Amino acid sequence: MSKLYTIGEALIDFIPDTRGIELKNVTGFTKEAGGAPANVACVVAKLGGSSAFIGKLGIDAFGDFLVETMQAIGVDTSHVFRTNETNTALAFVSLKADGDRDFSFYRNPSADMLLSEDEIDGEWFAAGDILHYCSVDLIEAPVKYAHLRAIEAMKAAGGMISFDPNVRLPLWADQEQCRQTILEFIPLSHLVKISSDELSFITGIENEKEAIASLFVGDVQAVVYTKGSEGAVWHTPSYEVSVPGQKVIVKDTTGAGDAFIGALLYQLQIDKGTVEGLTAEHAKRIVAFANAAAALTTTRAGAISSLPELHELPSL
Repeated sequence: MSKLYTIGEALIDFIPDTRGIELKNVTGFTKEAGGAPANVACVVAKLGGSSAFIGKLGIDAFGDFLVETMQAIGVDTSHVFRTNETNTALAFVSLKADGDRDFSFYRNPSADMLLSEDEIDGEWFAAGDILHYCSVDLIEAPVKYAHLRAIEAMKAAGGMISFDPNVRLPLWADQEQCRQTILEFIPLSHLVKISSDELSFITGIENEKEAIASLFVGDVQAVVYTKGSEGAVWHTPSYEVSVPGQKVIVKDTTGAGDAFIGALLYQLQIDKGTVEGLTAEHAKRIVAFANAAAALTTTRAGAISSLPELHELPSL
């Protein structure tokens, strides 16, 4: 089995005890481990795969909590660095009545932003491994260049690159800089996962088919287009397969997108660690598995704590 490495932010999500009210009116929160890259590593580990998280945390109680949480699930944390220069990032989440979220972030700067390219060792990676990342830590900070170094090293080792932009505009001083940065990194990736509420913003194209087609640049071999409860579509230059979503009673959407891409990457990992040569039928089964993981996650509260185990999901 190949190994999945994720790089970027691990942070604390403070989830409100009451849904359907504005963040300013929330009186109580529950602490949860979060951060999309860390979540994805946890998805794979919880399903029984091999995963590692690459990042930097503060030398503080929240950093300790995140490391211990990932270790308890089975994530390799030997590539987690610690610093006393600044603190672990925090995110306060407001849950709307429909289970969707608003965020307020405390990270100016936070420890994750200080991960440097010098701390990335190309010897970590091997052929068939997968590197997954998002856009939150592609801001103009040392961590952006750590990403570039990790991508370069993983490609040199013969591994695959997966990118989920996972746009969080409140973390960017300028929306256009966010968009341009994502467009800069898309061609570096073999697999791109993009959601329906991100597509037109990132591409600048309103027509769905044209927008998706525009993503096939550079090294991109597959685009996975997620549409929430409506399901997801796997696109390649030669075929596309659509899988409907599952109808569930939504409690909390936190972590659903991470559960989807994590479950998808887990299936790629146990296969051959690449999207190259994947048949339409196999892609359809993988997306169905990922849909099931995401749907189950929305029926539970929290992020990492809501992630499914393999026995709870359908076999391929």
